[in-house]
Amino acid sequence: MAREALPWGPLNERTVHLCIEMQNVFAEDTLWRTPWMKRVLPHVTAIAGRHPERTIFTRFLPPAKPGDAPGTWRRYFERWEELTASRADPWLFELVEPLKGFVPPARVLDERFYSPFHGTGLAQALRGQGCDAVVIAGAETDMCVLAAVLDAVDLGLRVVLPLDALCSSSDEMHDALIALYAGRFAQQVETADTETILSCWS
Repeated sequence: MAREALPWGPLNERTVHLCIEMQNVFAEDTLWRTPWMKRVLPHVTAIAGRHPERTIFTRFLPPAKPGDAPGTWRRYFERWEELTASRADPWLFELVEPLKGFVPPARVLDERFYSPFHGTGLAQALRGQGCDAVVIAGAETDMCVLAAVLDAVDLGLRVVLPLDALCSSSDEMHDALIALYAGRFAQQVETADTETILSCWS
C-alpha cells in the first residue's frame, strides 16, 4: 500500500534518477553477488521507465590489475583480483537486463570508486541541467548507494530513496543504513516505496 505523499512534496522535471551499479557482476553468481538484486529489479525498472531521459545508470569498473589502483584501493583489488578487468568477463560489468534497454535516452556513467560523484563530472552535469533532487536506487545500500547519498546531501540535493529498489549483500547493514537515513538525515533524505515516489513524480 502506497503512502500518501513524500514528506517534502512532489517531484518535478528537475529530478534525476540515479541508478547505482545494477550490473551483472552483482546479480550473478560471483564473489560480489547481491542475493536480492533480482528481487528489487522490477521496482528499479519501474523508476527508470517513468523518466528514462532523466535516468543515469552508474557502472563500477575495476582497474586492469590491483597495482593500477591508488592507495588502499590496491589492497582492496588484491582481495578481489578475480574481478579486476584483466581477469573478469567484461559482460559482468554491463547493466542487467532490462535496464540496458533504456540506454539511450538514459545515460551510463562509469566510476572507479564508491561514489559516482568522485572524478566523473556528475555534480557539474546535474547543476548544468538544473537538477535539485535525485531518486537514488540500486546497490549496495551500505556501500556505493551510501557514498552517493552522502555526496548528494553535501551538494544540497534533495535525496529520495525507494526502499524497495535498494539492495545489499548484508541484510543487517541494509537495515542499519535505512534506519540511519531516516533517523539522522530526515531534513535531507526521504524514504518511501516505489509506488509512492512514482505517484509523486509528475
